[in-house]
Amino acid sequence: MTPFRLQRLDHVSLNVSDRSRSIAWYRDVLGLELRNEPRADDWPAFMGEFGKCIGLFQAQDGPPPGRRGESVGFRHLAFMLGKDDLERAQAHFRANGVEFRFEDHGNVHSVYLRDPDGHVVELTTYEV
Repeated sequence: MTPFRLQRLDHVSLNVSDRSRSIAWYRDVLGLELRNEPRADDWPAFMGEFGKCIGLFQAQDGPPPGRRGESVGFRHLAFMLGKDDLERAQAHFRANGVEFRFEDHGNVHSVYLRDPDGHVVELTTYEV
């Protein structure tokens, strides 16, 4: 046991090749609102609310000093939603030409899609 307690996930940060394009994708495809106006590439564009927030950073040619290897290990970003919302999300993606795949994990149903930079985004429900 640690002498401290984590309260919640604050945000997930992604390095993206074109931040304006990614802001539009996360807004239009997932419905996340831009919460701030970053003034520099190394300032995050926060999208969404607490508990479902991402920070988009404009990628640089190389990692900032003291931050090499930041991209190692990222697998996917997952958002939880209800069964009906998962069905509505799939209809929204089909209507807008967004490629995705559905997976039945037994006790969980998930939809996987990629953002403009290839980051995998999962929408998942435990209501099966």
